[in-house]
Amino acid sequence: MTNSTGISPLRQRMIDDMVARGLVAQTQKGHIRACKRFAAYLKRSPEQATADDVKLFQLHLMESGLTIQNRNRTMTGVRFLLKVTMRRHELAAEIFHIKEPTKIPQILSADEAKRLLTMAAPQPRVLLSIGYGAGLRVSEVVRLKVKHIDKDLGIIRVEQSKGRKDRHVMLSAETYELLKEWWKVRSNKYDLGVEASERWLFPGWRKGLHLTPRQVTRLFHESVEAAGLKKKLTLHALRHSFATHLYDRGVDIRTIQALLGHEKLETTARYTRVATGLITAVESPLDQLSLPRSRSIKKAKRRKNNSTGRSSA
Repeated sequence: MTNSTGISPLRQRMIDDMVARGLVAQTQKGHIRACKRFAAYLKRSPEQATADDVKLFQLHLMESGLTIQNRNRTMTGVRFLLKVTMRRHELAAEIFHIKEPTKIPQILSADEAKRLLTMAAPQPRVLLSIGYGAGLRVSEVVRLKVKHIDKDLGIIRVEQSKGRKDRHVMLSAETYELLKEWWKVRSNKYDLGVEASERWLFPGWRKGLHLTPRQVTRLFHESVEAAGLKKKLTLHALRHSFATHLYDRGVDIRTIQALLGHEKLETTARYTRVATGLITAVESPLDQLSLPRSRSIKKAKRRKNNSTGRSSA
């Protein structure tokens, strides 16, 4: 039975539970999508699910080829439904998460980053420069407004980002100049009636909206192709490169943690594994193996020279 909006009472209860707990819209959509998948597998309401259904659904997800990350996300949504909305704790107890493989983030070298930004068209150059120059997520870049740029303090204010946290990041002189040039050609089609400080830096194609992360991702891949980069890159590689290049330059990891907005230091610490500058500066033990041989050769030459000198005398 569904209400007048076409939403079942169970889903409406779940939505109410998520709203009451302050879950962001993206998380709510993910949880609903997960539960719709669970219901499609059951071919009946989740209210009729059994412990075996939960176990077999998790097996089904793995056999369907879903990535571990997406599998875990799906089960997080199902667990919310079972534990919070349905109060079926015995079913929620059947859910387990699989440890995800630890992967080294893909990064750009400084030369590759420069080539990427140089070859990008004007709009993506500004977008990507902010992402790389300040370490912002794409969702943070597209939501920037005029009021978030503080030239006097030299900062960009990031409001209510992941984890509903505010933070400050650096506003470089280069970034500020790029923004000034961008403002000259930026579309002002939807600025009428909007207070200057509230205007989007990167307005979208509809009134009141900003560019979407998907649109920026498309611009990023076009720029990668124009730059002739052969690496398999995602837009998040700019943020990875920002952190890694700072660490290579000796910036304290806790400072990098604050700039990235990470809650846990271990999240930031993964960049120590890809700090190429520090890694290449370490001398390999293989190089050390050649030292005794070099020294023995020098000693042999000295002995020969000494014996030659004595013979001449």
